[in-house]
Amino acid sequence: MLNAVIFDFDGIIVDTEPLHYKAFQELLVPLGLGYSWEEYLERYIGFDDRDAFREAFRGAGRNLSGQELKELIQGKAEAFLKIVSVGVAPYPGVVELIRAISGTLPLALCSGALRSDIDPILLQLGLTGVFDTMVTADEVSASKPDPESYRVAVRRLQEIFPGKVDAAASLAIEDTPAGIASATGAGLKVLAVTNSYPGERLAGACRVVGSLVGVDVEGLRLLI
Repeated sequence: MLNAVIFDFDGIIVDTEPLHYKAFQELLVPLGLGYSWEEYLERYIGFDDRDAFREAFRGAGRNLSGQELKELIQGKAEAFLKIVSVGVAPYPGVVELIRAISGTLPLALCSGALRSDIDPILLQLGLTGVFDTMVTADEVSASKPDPESYRVAVRRLQEIFPGKVDAAASLAIEDTPAGIASATGAGLKVLAVTNSYPGERLAGACRVVGSLVGVDVEGLRLLI
């Protein structure tokens, strides 16, 4: 029986990946480390900011100090907030589904984005406070596909709802191979949405859908 739902953020709730890409390029192009959108999809999507910057420097054979990394993360956060300040639209059906679950089942957010990236968008969408807990890049040492973030999310829900949450009966909603690997590595089942990748790239999910329009709580229960 389904006893918890955990949503990814970027690529599931809002289409922020192009916005993250633009913010990364604002920092990396002046350093001679820019890359194409296609390369972002193949190599960087799913990383948190910390690991994305590390990968860009590693791929170029350049060293990156802790202080430089800190400054890049801060600069990228500022660039991203400026970009999203004009408004961001949610994916169809997702806000309705989140509101239908909230208060019905334990509900969490598990994202590789920074909390400072997420909060302004949730406020725009009227979703502030709907999640019982949120796990963001600020709080884990390894980004997806590592399962740490989903393990933390499940543990927090178990603390909030003692005896009511089991990873094997929990469902993650994801859009990337890295996210699916992270969630399944933590013992969850996954509903994948083809917002970022075609269905054949989303192996490991128990079901793949093209949109969350029309998906309801009872439909999610049937997946478990």
